[in-house]
Amino acid sequence: MSTVTTPDGTVIFYKDWGPRDAQPIVFHHGWPLSSDDWDAQSLFFLSKGYRVIAHDRRGHGRSGQPATGHDMDAYVADVNVLTDALDLRGAVHVGHSTGGGEVARYVAQAKPGRVSKAVLVSAIPPVMVKKDSNPEGTPIEVFDGFRAALAANRAQFYIDVPAGPFYGFNRPGAEVSQGLIDRWWWQGMMGAANAHYECIKAFSETDFTEDLKKIDVPVLVMHGTDDQVVPYADSGPKSAELLTNGTLKSYEGYPHGMLSTHPEVLNADILAFVEGQ
Repeated sequence: MSTVTTPDGTVIFYKDWGPRDAQPIVFHHGWPLSSDDWDAQSLFFLSKGYRVIAHDRRGHGRSGQPATGHDMDAYVADVNVLTDALDLRGAVHVGHSTGGGEVARYVAQAKPGRVSKAVLVSAIPPVMVKKDSNPEGTPIEVFDGFRAALAANRAQFYIDVPAGPFYGFNRPGAEVSQGLIDRWWWQGMMGAANAHYECIKAFSETDFTEDLKKIDVPVLVMHGTDDQVVPYADSGPKSAELLTNGTLKSYEGYPHGMLSTHPEVLNADILAFVEGQ
């Protein structure tokens, strides 16, 4: 397996497919998944001649399961270790959900020349939790419920989430894919319970407002209007407004996991953005 090791000794697994001299596209996955959640995008962009890179966040997938470092700053520090090791330049960073927060903070701090564009898909920025500065946010009790469900029966919780709100399979008339549900469960159960528990705080309470303001490269913000995990009104439009060079693309009725339910639509739109001027 391809891995890098962080200063605290955590081994980070990654995939690196395609020509080494091609433009890199780096994918950042959501909670509690892994780089495998990007299969549809990885194969698509590989077929278009790009260098495709995706890693498993610490405590997720095939990466190490340390006791500490399950917060956004540590996640971004790990990404820096990876991009420095591969010496990636002019890369496009694409993040889904929690990975979108990781992308926002990484790109805001990236070394000159490392990043050319970014894509935020169903992403958690600017901030999810409800507070005085974000009255439209999700109440903390919802995330407390996530933690309680994970601690009580993680295996069942990891069936309930994809079978319900993640892919919108709880909507009337939804075309349910048992394969997607099983894949979600399998990815989640590969990771560490402590990492996933602590990551709930990282994705729900981290405020990316200042990160978004610092980003000067073009950013495509993609969000489904029926996102039941990261509600549309409190995320996509707000992020696009904070970005200096942001473009919002809304998807009517699409769920949080729209990259998997509608890959043919999302892949084409990401490609058009990557190849656009």
